[in-house]
Amino acid sequence: MSDGAMDIAKNAASEAWTLPIEEIDVAQPHLFQDDTLWPYFERLRRDCPVHYQAGGEFGPYWSITKYADIMTVDTNHAVFSSDAHLGGITIRDFDEDFVLPMFIAMDPPKHDIQRKTVSPIVSPGNLAVMEPIIRERVGLILDSLPIGEEFDWVDKVSIELTTQMLATLFDFPWAERRKLTRWSDMATTIPGAGLVETEEERRAELLECLEYFTGLWNQRVNAPPAGDLISMLAHGEATRNMDPMEYLGNIILLIVGGNDTTRNSITGGVLALNQNPEQYAKLRANQALITSMVPEIIRWQTPLAHMRRTALEDFQIGGKLIKKGDKVVMWYVSGNRDEDAIDNPNAFIIDRERPRQHLSFGFGIHRCVGNRLAELQLKIIWEEILARFSFVEVVGEPRRVFSGFVKGYETLPVVLHAKAA
Repeated sequence: MSDGAMDIAKNAASEAWTLPIEEIDVAQPHLFQDDTLWPYFERLRRDCPVHYQAGGEFGPYWSITKYADIMTVDTNHAVFSSDAHLGGITIRDFDEDFVLPMFIAMDPPKHDIQRKTVSPIVSPGNLAVMEPIIRERVGLILDSLPIGEEFDWVDKVSIELTTQMLATLFDFPWAERRKLTRWSDMATTIPGAGLVETEEERRAELLECLEYFTGLWNQRVNAPPAGDLISMLAHGEATRNMDPMEYLGNIILLIVGGNDTTRNSITGGVLALNQNPEQYAKLRANQALITSMVPEIIRWQTPLAHMRRTALEDFQIGGKLIKKGDKVVMWYVSGNRDEDAIDNPNAFIIDRERPRQHLSFGFGIHRCVGNRLAELQLKIIWEEILARFSFVEVVGEPRRVFSGFVKGYETLPVVLHAKAA
């Protein structure tokens, strides 16, 4: 860590414990970009686990920071709604004139039937078919990398693998697959943070996404049903009559869901092993630990920092009364570091006894539909990394995403070291 980064971390740690607790606003994107969020969440878990923030950039909201309380909210869809028309699933509300309904931002019964339409693509049988394809592609990506030369792991590995996987799931034109990365970033970016300057620019690019996918829909709806996601939506009884914005919403959901979790966990795993060299040594000595390391990486990284709900009625939790209409934010990133639920939660331990005890995929009816595919990709990439390289060395500071929703990386400089003959 550079001297400047250390100073920022010290200042954050001091502020987190001295600021009046009602002034703490953990949704500020710079906390995530600077990786200084941790002491603020530690303070809230200890002193005010159900915390009300009255103002700030995203309006008033409740922060739920303890594992058990998050589970209470996440599994109670009768009280806590995901409906896009009430604001949706992120702390940032949909604008009234640009609402994107998607099945993760719906309540039953509509949520259930739309989710069921696409879930066959990640069935155990289909994952078995995809496994050799993923392995072949991982091998080609890794074999193309330079040995002993610095490069950006995010671009060359994390983005490339996940974009190839998305192109397969959508049967998307291969040569244009990086459009998917752009649209994923556009869906979650904050205007003015570097990607686009205005909300109008962001919307224009998302409407380009809709236009492109409408062309693919028209092709698939006039062809026999197939196994890709667009064909499933075009021929599905519950989805074939979606209006354009609902179609765009579901496409964005599937792009972001298929991109951000895996992409940022691939990068986060490399960083975590470098920050914990004794764990990296343990892995190199026993590659069977990949099985438990994969969910530990996903817990450690928590690729989506939060999910949001809107209260449909008054509800008491943690001694606080949440009122009907209130915005409620479940901070998965905090629940995954809750010492009352997870032993030694701030440590990265690749041989945990219960590594799947984490919140990164959510719980209840909205649990991530592609969680097994994400784990499969991580498992394969680490098997293939260990087969080729003695060490993936991080040689500089990561640049993190400016977002309180996507907890991810823009760049990570690395150097690969070859295995001894």
